[in-house]
Amino acid sequence: MALATPAPAPSCRPSAQPQPPLLPLLFVTGASSGIGQALAWRFYQAGYRLALVARRTQAIAQWAEQHALDPARYAIYAADVTVPDSIIAAAHACIAAQGTPDVVIASAGISHGIDTAERADLCVMADIYATNCLGLAATFHPFITPMRQRGSGKLVGIASITGIRGLPGHGAYCASKAAAISYCESLRGELRDAGIQVTTLLPGYIDTPMTMHDTYARPFLLSPAQFAQRAYAAIAAGSSYRAIPWQMAIVAKLLRLLPNWLFDAALAGRPRKPRKITPNANTPSANTPNPNAPSSHTQNTHTP
Repeated sequence: MALATPAPAPSCRPSAQPQPPLLPLLFVTGASSGIGQALAWRFYQAGYRLALVARRTQAIAQWAEQHALDPARYAIYAADVTVPDSIIAAAHACIAAQGTPDVVIASAGISHGIDTAERADLCVMADIYATNCLGLAATFHPFITPMRQRGSGKLVGIASITGIRGLPGHGAYCASKAAAISYCESLRGELRDAGIQVTTLLPGYIDTPMTMHDTYARPFLLSPAQFAQRAYAAIAAGSSYRAIPWQMAIVAKLLRLLPNWLFDAALAGRPRKPRKITPNANTPSANTPNPNAPSSHTQNTHTP
């Protein structure tokens, strides 16, 4: 009788368990407060991991602790978007530690009123342009190639309703946001065939710490959380362009249609955005910092 072949001994090694897929990743600038922080929280609630970027990283750390964020689901990066090498280094660190983001939101921004007759205000203008225009492009730059290679990704630029038409005393901010709108529109066409979605968001009035000194009316005012909820829905839906709230989009378009003489007359008595610098009382030609003017590189209100 032939002997039966013994069955092989069971393996002592545990069977390999399939690894769960990584949660999607959001990279957002201006995450220390305002719109950027509200967007981070909304995406976190939707199951995203977070790459949180700002100059004031301590504020982000405190916020993350207050909201009991899972340490495995977020990382904090210090960067100044006005210095391209700084934000690019933060982006590379994010890719190395967390992977290529699924969504990148350029939310860092500043806003000050200006007077072109004042020499010092030219420096304020340069800072606004560097933050709101170049900073947006520098935020997107390091992610375009890896997103192209992957064949997917979303780039979101936070512009403003004010980019549709200029307001007296607010020229630098309006011009910077008009540039952001045109830039995102151009980039959208360039990346259309690469699988990369480019979304331009135009906030109206948002109630953030940087708007507390505004003296004019703010119709259809939204909280940062309300804006973030609508922005998240627009991004998830694949929108290429969205004004939030929609009522301000109608107002802005109507203003664009007004003839110049009527537009100028309508805004003749409108209070202006506070300047970052004010004349020194002892030397009228000099300018000194205004302690009441917000100066943080965090997305503030968008003043239509």
